[in-house]
Amino acid sequence: MQYRPSVDAAFAALTAEDDGRACRELSPDACRAQPGSFLRHAAALTLTKSADGLIDPKLVLSWLLTTLGAPAIFVGLLVPVREAGALLPQLFTAGWIRRLPRRKWVWAGASLVQGAAALAILAAGLTLSGAAAGATIVAALAVLAVARSFASVSYKDVLGKTVDKARRGTATGLASSAAAASVVIFALLLMSGLVERGVLVFAGLGLAGIAWILAGLVFATLAEEAGATEGGRNAARVALSHLAYLRDDPQLRRFILVRGCLVATALAPPYLVMLGAGAGGVFEALGALVLASALAGLVSSYVWGRLADRSSRLVLAAAGGLGAAALLLALGVSAAGPGGTSWALPVALFALMIAYQGVRLGRATHLVDMAPGDRRAVYTALANTVIGLLLLAGGLVGALAALAGPAAAVWLFVALSAAGGALALGLDEVQAD
Repeated sequence: MQYRPSVDAAFAALTAEDDGRACRELSPDACRAQPGSFLRHAAALTLTKSADGLIDPKLVLSWLLTTLGAPAIFVGLLVPVREAGALLPQLFTAGWIRRLPRRKWVWAGASLVQGAAALAILAAGLTLSGAAAGATIVAALAVLAVARSFASVSYKDVLGKTVDKARRGTATGLASSAAAASVVIFALLLMSGLVERGVLVFAGLGLAGIAWILAGLVFATLAEEAGATEGGRNAARVALSHLAYLRDDPQLRRFILVRGCLVATALAPPYLVMLGAGAGGVFEALGALVLASALAGLVSSYVWGRLADRSSRLVLAAAGGLGAAALLLALGVSAAGPGGTSWALPVALFALMIAYQGVRLGRATHLVDMAPGDRRAVYTALANTVIGLLLLAGGLVGALAALAGPAAAVWLFVALSAAGGALALGLDEVQAD
C-alpha cells in the first residue's frame, strides 16, 4: 500500500524520526504501511477519547439525569455500570477475540455500537424525563460499556501489529493530548455562557456519537495482517481456578481490599453533582466541574507515576487520604448555597480527581511489582474479577444510600476512602525488593 509524501512527512514529524520506514518488530508490509497506520490510530483514538470526555458519566450524564428529574438511584448507577461494564466482560471475551486472526473488526464494530448507544442517550434525553429517562440512559450506557470492553481487549493486539514498538506510546499520547484539549474547549464553552448549557450538553452527546462512528470507520481502513490465534484463555476461568491465591497470599487479599475501598474515588463524583444541585449551584458549575476533572488528569498523572515508581504503597495511602479530604470539603460547602458551590465544588472535584489518578496509577504499579512474574496474569484476573463485582455492589449501595440524600452516600465514600488509605499502609514496600 502506498501513501502520499504528506503522510510520510507527518509521520516523520510526529515521531521525530528521519527514517520513518525503519522497524524493529513489524513485517516488511506492515512497516511500509506504518505511516498511514500510525495516523489512523492517532485519529481514531482522538475521536474516541474526545467522545469519552463529552459523555463523561461522572459529570455530564450525572448533570443530565439530575436536570431530567431522574431518581437518585439511576444517577448513582452511572459510574458502576460504566466501569464494571467495561471490565467484567473482558474476562469472558478475551479468549474468543484471541481466536480471530484480524481484530480490527472487533474494535471498529465496538466503536460503531458505542456511537449508536451515545445517540440513544441523546434521544432519551430529548424525549424522556424522570425514571423513564434514568432507566433508558443507564441501559444505553451499559451497552456502550460492554462495547468498550470488546474494544479494549482487541486494541493492544492491533496496535502491536500495525505500529512499531518505539512509536506506540507516541500514537496514544498524541491522541490523549488532543482529546484532553477538546474536553477543555467543551468545558470553557460550558463556562462561557455563550450557549445555553443544556443545548451544549445535547450537542456534546451528538458529537460523541458521531465521533465514535467515525472512529470505527477510520479504524476499519487499517492494513492489519492476520495474527496468531492460539493461546486464548478465558480470564474468568483462570481467576476461578486460582482462588487459592486469595487464601494463601495475605498481601494479595489486602491489595484487593485496598483497591475495593478506593473505588470510592471513582464512584463519588455523581454525588457531588447531586450535592451541588441540592444547593442550587451545580447547573452553573457544570463547565467548571468538567474543566476541573480534565485538568486534574493533565497535572497529576506524571507526578503520581513518578511517585508510584518509588512507593506505590504510599501513593495509594496518600490518594485515599486526599480523596477523603476532598469529599469532606464538598460536604462542608454543600450547605453554603450557590455562592459556595460555584467555586468550592469544582475545587473539591479537582482534588478528588487528582486522588482518583493516584489510585489508578498506584494500583497498577503495585500489582505489577507485587506479583511474581509467573503469577501476574493470574493476579490481574483475580483482582479484575473481584473489583468488577465490588464496583457493581458499591454502586448499588451508594445509590441506595443516596435515597436518604446524596450527603449520606458521600459520607459512605469518605469512610471508604479513608479506610483504603489506612489499609494501604499495611501493604509491603514492593519497590524496595
